[in-house]
Amino acid sequence: MSEYGLAAFATLAVAAVLVALIVRGWRGRLKRQSGVAEPLPAPEGLGAPLASAEGQYVSTTTAGDWLDRIAVHTLGYKANATLSVHPEGVLYTRSGARDVFVPARDAIGVRRESGMAGKFVERDGLVVLEWRLGGRPVDTGFRARRPEAVAAVVTALEELTTPAAGGPKTTPDADQPEQKDTK
Repeated sequence: MSEYGLAAFATLAVAAVLVALIVRGWRGRLKRQSGVAEPLPAPEGLGAPLASAEGQYVSTTTAGDWLDRIAVHTLGYKANATLSVHPEGVLYTRSGARDVFVPARDAIGVRRESGMAGKFVERDGLVVLEWRLGGRPVDTGFRARRPEAVAAVVTALEELTTPAAGGPKTTPDADQPEQKDTK
């Protein structure tokens, strides 16, 4: 075998080992997350969208940990998508993957970020919805194709996640009894 043939073989062997390790890691993540609840399907007769945008569904991660991608139920897969905000909740209609519906009662808040789960864009280029998936707080990132659509979507999401909208928008201490100042 020539010197170049040996180098090519070694390169292919290293690449194969790396791919095997990636697959093993992803399968391990799927196994560890087997208890994560599956998102609800979109209800029949969903109301007209309050706002929508075309773009890319980035991923769903554990809330506050943008590297801990939720792998189960295709929530960790990037896909072209349309995000639409409805009175009943938020719908991510994805190409090549199952749609993701977030009921309004599970939506916690919205914020803008510049990156999550391997997707990095300009400052505040991602719309991140924090919500509860079976009681577990998660973040779902979306990158709008047209920046002018973002303001309307963010406004509609903010209205959906306010206490006036009827959702569970509580602060971490909201479940604690109020303590009176005894001084």
